[in-house]
Amino acid sequence: MYKFLKDILKKKEPENVTLTFDAIPAWLDDHEEGLRTKLRQETDTPVRNIRNATARLQHIVNGIAEAEHDPAIHPKLKTIAKNSLPLFVKAMKASLSKDLPEDIEEFYPAVVESVKGCLNSTRGQGRYLQVVFPKEMASVKTGIDIIGHEINALTTSLTDYRKQKTMSDEARSLYNALLDIRIDAEKAREKDHRITARITDITSRIETLKNGLADLSADAEMDTIAKTRSTLDEMEKKREVLTRAYTTLSMTASHVFRKAEKIATKQRHPTETSALLHTIELLSDHVVPDPEELDSALVLASPIAERMIAAEEITLKNKEERGIFSDTAQFRQDIRATCTAVKEQENESRAIQESLSSHPVLVKMSALEREKTQLEYMLEKEKQEQKELVEWREKIKEKIPTLEKALREKIEGIIGKGVQLLINDQMKV
Repeated sequence: MYKFLKDILKKKEPENVTLTFDAIPAWLDDHEEGLRTKLRQETDTPVRNIRNATARLQHIVNGIAEAEHDPAIHPKLKTIAKNSLPLFVKAMKASLSKDLPEDIEEFYPAVVESVKGCLNSTRGQGRYLQVVFPKEMASVKTGIDIIGHEINALTTSLTDYRKQKTMSDEARSLYNALLDIRIDAEKAREKDHRITARITDITSRIETLKNGLADLSADAEMDTIAKTRSTLDEMEKKREVLTRAYTTLSMTASHVFRKAEKIATKQRHPTETSALLHTIELLSDHVVPDPEELDSALVLASPIAERMIAAEEITLKNKEERGIFSDTAQFRQDIRATCTAVKEQENESRAIQESLSSHPVLVKMSALEREKTQLEYMLEKEKQEQKELVEWREKIKEKIPTLEKALREKIEGIIGKGVQLLINDQMKV
């Protein structure tokens, strides 16, 4: 009856342990401190025994070192002692004098290294001393065995501690990974809010600019501007016609002048060559030259070409060339007039264009268009950045469940029972 009541009243431990995300670091700290305390408790006696055994071994070795001087020792044994004993004692003292730190994780490898040195000494020079010092060497072996036995106890405790510490470190690493995600997610949310605010502001400003441009497009001045642009287009067409006429004349003439320049160069007439080259440069330039400068050049170059044509050094190939060089005075007059007309048309068009460019309505429209273009570029950048942020958050969302599961399983492995981690509400991304 007593046992029955005891079983009923016995407090049952919960099947699962509940742990919040923020409590994990402190919980791990407590767990690791418990591991260190347990390790100190388990190793305190073996460490003390090892230190005592090491001191006794040092005493035994010192006794063997003094035995060499015993006058009663057999002569043959004296020889063995003389050859092997100093080496054995030196090696043993070197191994036994190694510093054994207080920290158990530093103490363990130091004492293992010390014992290895002692074993090597007993198996080396020590084997020759078995006959000479049987009792002493037996004591040495016993001392080494005691230390070895205690090392085995340390090995068991350290192995368990390191296993548990590794699990704790892995749990902490998983926690830190989730914490980093939590911090980055918070930063991402703040950044997303800032981007959204900028997108709203930019979009609103673009709409304002569009409305402003629409209002300016409906301005009464736009009719006048349209007529001016129409006039400008007509003038541009006339300029193009005149330019083509000039180009036709200049290309035909420059073709003949090139032939003349080659002949003048060959005949070594530098003055004529220079005059012809200058004329060719003016006629071949993509910009219509100054009419006066062109006429002055033609005044010098035309007679040279006419003389070579008359001397049949140059043969005119088509009617266009013959038309020009049959009456160079008329050609000069025609090309000068064409050149002058092009220049006048260019100047008049430029003046109208400048008046349009400085028109208050167009100036304001141009400023609004520039600002709108810049804002549209900025808007696309903001949207792209927000898109990349969303993609990052989606990738992070995929990682969180895996990390949460790994952390929970790792803590369950440490505790030895089921664990409920309250972290989902804190890991919103």
